[in-house]
Amino acid sequence: MSSLAFVGGAVAGLAAAGLGLAGLLGHEWALQIAWLVPLAGLELRMDPLAGFFLLLIGATSVPASVYALDHARGEVKGLVSYLAFLLAMGVVPLAANAPTFLLAWELMALASYALVLHDHGERGVVRAAWVYAVMTHAGLASLLAGMLLMSASTGSLRFADWQTAGPGLDEATRSLAWLLLTIGFASKAGVVPLHVWLPIAHPVAPSHVSALMSGVMIKLGIYGLLRAGLEWLGPGPAWWGVVLLLAGTVSAVKGVLYALVERDLKRLLAFSSIENVGIVLIGVGAGMVFHASGLDFLAVFALAAGLYHVANHAAFKALLFLGAGAVVHATGTRDMEAMGGLVKRMPWTAAAFLVGSVAIAALPPLNGFVSEWLTLQALLQTVQIPGLELSLVFALALAGLALTSGLTVACFVRAFGITFLALPRSESATQALEAGGPTRAALVLLAVACAALGLGPTVVLPVLGGAAASLVGLPAPVLVEWPLTLTVAGDFASLSVPVIALALGLGLLLPLLALRGLGTPRGRRLTATWGCGRLLQTARMEYNATSFASPYKRIFDFVYRPRKRLEVEYHPESRFFVRRMAYENLPRGLAEEWLYAPVVRALQHATARVRAIQSGSANLYLIYVLAALLILLVFA
Repeated sequence: MSSLAFVGGAVAGLAAAGLGLAGLLGHEWALQIAWLVPLAGLELRMDPLAGFFLLLIGATSVPASVYALDHARGEVKGLVSYLAFLLAMGVVPLAANAPTFLLAWELMALASYALVLHDHGERGVVRAAWVYAVMTHAGLASLLAGMLLMSASTGSLRFADWQTAGPGLDEATRSLAWLLLTIGFASKAGVVPLHVWLPIAHPVAPSHVSALMSGVMIKLGIYGLLRAGLEWLGPGPAWWGVVLLLAGTVSAVKGVLYALVERDLKRLLAFSSIENVGIVLIGVGAGMVFHASGLDFLAVFALAAGLYHVANHAAFKALLFLGAGAVVHATGTRDMEAMGGLVKRMPWTAAAFLVGSVAIAALPPLNGFVSEWLTLQALLQTVQIPGLELSLVFALALAGLALTSGLTVACFVRAFGITFLALPRSESATQALEAGGPTRAALVLLAVACAALGLGPTVVLPVLGGAAASLVGLPAPVLVEWPLTLTVAGDFASLSVPVIALALGLGLLLPLLALRGLGTPRGRRLTATWGCGRLLQTARMEYNATSFASPYKRIFDFVYRPRKRLEVEYHPESRFFVRRMAYENLPRGLAEEWLYAPVVRALQHATARVRAIQSGSANLYLIYVLAALLILLVFA
C-alpha cells in the first residue's frame, strides 16, 4: 500500500510539473466551484508565477517520492498526511481567493506537522513539532488578519479584486496590510527572526519530507511575499523592498554562520535553508526597490534572479537532504563526528552529495553559481538608483552576499569532508552500506537537475524573466544572446556557463594528457597514508567537525556568544595525569534568548496569575457567568 502511495505521489508530481510548465509558458486558465469552499467557493487560477511554483512542487515531489520507496516502504503511518501535504502545496499557488488560499495553507501546515511528528518516540520530536505548530499558527494568525483587512478594505475576498482596488487604498491601510501579510509569509519562509522552528523541525522529519519542506514548502512563503508586495497591494514604497533586502541579508549571514558550526548533518542543512531564503529575499527586495524607483527593467532582472535561486535551491537542497537521509539510514546517526570514510562505502551517495555541495557553494559550472552571480549583478546596479540611503542599503547587501558566499564554501567543504572522507570514526560508519536503487535514482535525478540548471541559464532565465515581468506589468525582457551568453543591463556584464564548464574541463584534462604524453605509468600505486611521523594512523588523529569550526567560532565569537564548559577528571594519585576531559563550546540562539524566551516567560507569568481564578468553586463560576451576562446586557 505504501509503495502504491509513493508511486502515486511521483505520478501526481509529474502531472503537476507538466501543468506548471504549461502555466509558466503562458497557458492561463481559471476554475471556480461555488459550493465547494465556504464564503467565496473554490477558485483556482493559473498564471506564470503560479505555474513556476507548481512546476517546482511537482518536480521536487518526484525524487522525494522515489526516495521514499526505499526508506518508507511498508509504513502505513503518515501516508495520508504525505499525500495531503503534496495536494495542499499544489493548491496554494493556484488559489485565487482568500478562503481557498487559507484552507490550503492550513492543510499544508497540519499535514507537515503530522509528518514532523512521524517518529514521536524519538528524543526531541514532540518539542520540535510543538514549536513548529506554534510558529506556523502564529504566522497563520498574521495572514488571517492581513487578509481580513484587505477583504474589508476592498469589499471582496478575490485576489483579482485586491489587485484592482489595492493601489487605491490609503497608505496607512496598505502598509499595515503589507506588514501583516509579510510577517505571516516570512514565518513560513524561515526569515530571521521568525526562523526558530526551521532548524528544529526539519531535521526530525523523515528525509523525503525534509527535502520537500526545505526545498519547496518554505518557498511558498516567498510566493506569498511576491504576491502581496507586487500584486495584491500594487506597487509599494521603496521601504517595503528595503525591509526585505535587510531581512534577507541578516538571514543569509546568520544562516550560514550557524550552519558552519553545526554537528548535526540535517540541522546544518536546515540552517543553510535560512541562508538561501535570505539570498532569495535579497533579489526580491532589490526588485521591489527598483520597481518603486521606476527602474522596471532592473526590477524584472532582480526578481528573475530571485526566482532562479528559488529553483536552484529546490534542486540542490532536496539533493542534499536525500543524500543526508541515506547517510543517516546507513549509519544510524546525524552526528558528523560519528561519520567519516563513507566515500568508499557509499560512493553513489558521496558523489551526489558532492554535486549538491558544489552547487550550494555557488561554484561553477553548477546552478548555485548562476543565480548568485545574477543576484550580485542586480545589486551592482545600485548606481542607477537615486538617493544615497538606498545605495548604502545595497552596499550592505552586497557585503552580506559576498560574506555568505565565502562562508558557504567553507561550510560545505566541512560537511562533505567530515562526513565522507578520512577514516570512519565509529563502528556504524565502518559498517555502512550504499543506499538502494530508488535512492540512487532520486539522487541522480536531482544531480542532473543541478547540472542542467547550471549549464542552461540561456534557456531558463528568459522563461523566469517572463514570470517576473508579469508581476510588474511588463513584457518579458531580452536577457540572452542565444545560445550561450547571458547579458546584464546592456554591456554591463555577461556570462557563458558552458564556456566556463569547457575551460574547467580542459583545465582538469590537459594535465592528465600531459602526464600520459611524458610516459608516466598508468598503474595505480597503493601506499600508506602519510602519518605525520606516526606508524599507525587512527581516526582519533583526524580533523573533526568541531576542530574545523573552531577558528570560525573564535572569529565570530560576538555572534555566537557561546556557552563554554570544561570538565577535567584527574588521576587520584597525581594531577599531572588526566583521566578524562570534556569540553563544550556551544553557540547560543540569540533570537531564542533575547526575543522568544522573554515572551514565553511573560506568558507563563500571566497564565499563572489567571490560573488563580480557577478555584474549583461552583459558586464562584456561577458568579462569573452572571457577571458576563450583565456586561453583555449593558452593551446590548
